[in-house]
Amino acid sequence: MKKKLLSLLLAAACVFSMAACGSGSDSAGDSGNAAQTSEADDTEDAEEAEASGEGGTLIMATNAESPPYEYHDGDEIVGIDAEIAAAIAEELGMELKIEDMAFDSIITAVSGGKADMGLAGMTVNPDREKNVNFSDTYATAAQVIIVKEGSETAGPDDLTGKKIGVQLGTTGDIYAEDIEDAEIERYNKGMEAVQALLQDKIDAVVIDGEPAKVYVAENEGLKVLDEPLTEEEYAIAIAKDNDELLEKVNTALTSLKDSGKLDEIVAKYISADE
Repeated sequence: MKKKLLSLLLAAACVFSMAACGSGSDSAGDSGNAAQTSEADDTEDAEEAEASGEGGTLIMATNAESPPYEYHDGDEIVGIDAEIAAAIAEELGMELKIEDMAFDSIITAVSGGKADMGLAGMTVNPDREKNVNFSDTYATAAQVIIVKEGSETAGPDDLTGKKIGVQLGTTGDIYAEDIEDAEIERYNKGMEAVQALLQDKIDAVVIDGEPAKVYVAENEGLKVLDEPLTEEEYAIAIAKDNDELLEKVNTALTSLKDSGKLDEIVAKYISADE
């Protein structure tokens, strides 16, 4: 009798234990399924955010050697282009990251996917359009001529046969090629060309109008000629296969123009009477 009672108690204990184990297994399974569902939801949300342009990092390629469009202020890159890019990133709900590089590396960085867009006082021209698309225009500018005070060079026609300094890869470099019998000296930075002019190594510098004003103001004995070499428009370079970003950037630029924010940024760096 005692043996039968003991056997019944043991059997009951086993049944209870198995039920408890089964309950724990089901709970763990439910927990695992919930975790997987949560991870899937997070992934889906991230993909939707990326598709809509929200979140993430917007990488801008530039050459921070052309004030007031882009230049170094301590460890920070500032200027018209930097602020416009920041405003675009804000419109897209993204964080801006600026990559400083040689000017003639910007198109390659954008077309190769190392940067999302290029802003560097960049003019739209057929050669560049072979490799990248361009946004709507956000600024107008001119290629001007810097000479030493007292120079006999009074305008573009006087550049024939002269030794001219330009920044490598810029539109100044491109347009200088068309000057008859001119000898072109190329420099990695605009300031290097200006220094060469001060040292009488060249006769003139062809460069963007706004940086030219800064260089002349900072270096005694130089002047900008009244007549520009060319007039041009600036736009943002974007990879050929990134039509979605191009559309979003153009929408952001339209918003910045309509709100007056774009004019506000430019006016911060360029006075109306300059």
